[in-house]
Amino acid sequence: MNRTLMGTAWGVLVAAAALSVGTDAAAEQNAVALSNLQISRASLENGLRVVMNQDHTVPTVAISVYYDVGSRNEAKGRSGFAHLFEHMMFQGSANVGKGEHFSLIINRGGSANGTTSNDRTNYYETLPSNELALGLWLEADRMRSLAITQENFENQRMTVMEERRQRIDNQPYIPSMLRINELAYGDYWPYAHSTIGDMQDLIDAPLEAVQKFFDTYYAPNNAVLSISGDFSPEAAMQLVKTYFGEIPARETPAFVEPAPPVQNAERTETMYDANATLPAFHFAYHIPSDRSPDHYALEILALVLGDGESSRLYQSLVKEKEICQDIAIGTDDRRGPDLFSAWAVMASGRAPKEAQNSILAELAAIADKGVTDRELEKAKNRIRAAFVFGLQSNMSRSQRLAEYELYWGDANLLKLELDYYLAVSAEDVKRVAGTYFGASQRTVLNVQPGAAPDSEEK
Repeated sequence: MNRTLMGTAWGVLVAAAALSVGTDAAAEQNAVALSNLQISRASLENGLRVVMNQDHTVPTVAISVYYDVGSRNEAKGRSGFAHLFEHMMFQGSANVGKGEHFSLIINRGGSANGTTSNDRTNYYETLPSNELALGLWLEADRMRSLAITQENFENQRMTVMEERRQRIDNQPYIPSMLRINELAYGDYWPYAHSTIGDMQDLIDAPLEAVQKFFDTYYAPNNAVLSISGDFSPEAAMQLVKTYFGEIPARETPAFVEPAPPVQNAERTETMYDANATLPAFHFAYHIPSDRSPDHYALEILALVLGDGESSRLYQSLVKEKEICQDIAIGTDDRRGPDLFSAWAVMASGRAPKEAQNSILAELAAIADKGVTDRELEKAKNRIRAAFVFGLQSNMSRSQRLAEYELYWGDANLLKLELDYYLAVSAEDVKRVAGTYFGASQRTVLNVQPGAAPDSEEK
């Protein structure tokens, strides 16, 4: 499925979805290599957690800095701040001019970027291995002394608002990707509101609030630094101490987990999309958080239902019955309460209810009779190949190790992750199919092309 559109933090399967899974022997060999992944961990006195993964295969080094702040940490009325800082962090610092972070890296043959999710904000660069010091110095300088000026703030506020207009508001179906979370999560603010932020919240934000957000969350004791590739761990650690060691720790509030979302009846809504050409719909069901025991079985269930052209729902709804033009199934993979989501665009002349009934029937069939051995094998092969081959680049390892250290407290857990998927049984998949898909846990959002009837009358 297109898990990026569904809002997941798990990028490995997306990035490697096109890989062939025919080389089981190679995948098994790489699984052994995964268990032998070299990982070292350390912490500075100021609380910065450091993860290092040495690999001399290619003469490059990847650096990732993960801050434990995403849109889930935002206060009501201040949505979009985490994403705003993804932009602000490239506006210069005490020793780096506006835009120079990119130019210094690009001029040395590297690349850099940053992303924001519900659960974290990350910044990363890949450089030739002899430029490790540059990447670390750049990250430390902006952690210590980001240039938060009125000019930079106004410039990036306008940039984010324009990004929302171009990438969200004026794109077909994309506004529904935000609305389904609002509906499904209800009063659960951390995941109900969008990461990109509300326009009015951005308009109303004062500079003082932006400065406070940086002072609160962009601290070494609220971050993980991950280095992967061709480098000496001893020399790298000395550089880390030199550049980051004097940055003072700050008091950062722990995330207070609200009460989990409560839903006692099906929620249904219809929204209109002037940019859409065909009807579409979302299903969302409440499920446990990422890495909880049942989550692994639910991910495999999603693959059986919607992964690739041989999956049950693609064969049924797209190929055979021609009800849907496209369909995607998956978990959203959040640190907190998660969703199992379905998204479908209808074929011309077909109604969403036809596809919805087919999805419900397929879930009921698996809850009753389970999945076949071949379906389970195929799903595990996909996961094995995507997971292992998806960690071959220095950057992918750097990011995943930082994520595991930040989310779960130990980067070494990544080495065990594949085993949890491979341990899922057909009975586990059958059980979760019969546990989490009751009507009272379902949210349905129908998307109709065109303007809403009331706006047409006006």
